[in-house]
Amino acid sequence: MSLVPRTGTASVAAALTLALLLTGCAGGEPTAPASTAPGPTTEAAPTTGDRPPGDASPAPSASPTAAPSRPVLADTLDPGEGYALTALAGTVEVLDEPGGEVVHALDNPRDTGAPLTFLLAEDPGDGWYRVHLPVRPNGSTGWVAADDVTVARVPYRLVMDVAANELTLLEGERVLRTMPAASGTGDTPTPTGLFYLTELLEPTNAGYGPFAYGLSAHSEVLTSFGGGPGQIGLHGTDDAASVGRAVSHGCIRLSDDDITYLAGLLPLGTPIEIA
Repeated sequence: MSLVPRTGTASVAAALTLALLLTGCAGGEPTAPASTAPGPTTEAAPTTGDRPPGDASPAPSASPTAAPSRPVLADTLDPGEGYALTALAGTVEVLDEPGGEVVHALDNPRDTGAPLTFLLAEDPGDGWYRVHLPVRPNGSTGWVAADDVTVARVPYRLVMDVAANELTLLEGERVLRTMPAASGTGDTPTPTGLFYLTELLEPTNAGYGPFAYGLSAHSEVLTSFGGGPGQIGLHGTDDAASVGRAVSHGCIRLSDDDITYLAGLLPLGTPIEIA
């Protein structure tokens, strides 16, 4: 399947041809039951693909306000204000504690061509950031050196209510938009927790609408899907009747109008709380 990295606020270099990485919601069969668990200023793209991009051109993406070089947050992310960290080097080492053991060495850019982005979880002000990671198991965090990343404030956040099948966009505590959304079925539920947007793509195959964000979340049921790692996506759909229902393999589906609106606004690193 062909996925074209979006070149907007979060410009991604060139188009890539790769297998569907996200847990598909528009076709395809799961290949294995799961058990193991996987920017801010830059607007990147998710790893899902399901339909050639339409004619609609999204509104220009908003540029997150530059943050102080060392924003100090509480132990947990303030729901009203987030910080996205974008990698500077070709590989970023993630440690289990400041100055500790390396637990991950993550490539930058990602396989999709999007810049490697993290969501800030904690800044003790000592030259290290604790970050939310785009890896299994869901909820993983680790430490990265402050010199390895740039920091930008992200004013937006998303809240997904799985029971109500509704996605809300907020700026701080102000609701900007509430959208009906499809979620996973009982057998392949949408994972819950705090995640963030990791990439933004323009799918070239049918089913996923004009845009697809990849999330840092992974299916708790499927270890792989369509050749990818079972990553959860936030995308449009060719099946408008499915929006607002529990019908997917775990991805969140929106109307094409709503995903186009978000694609023109939200940078990578935007937090999404799924509950």
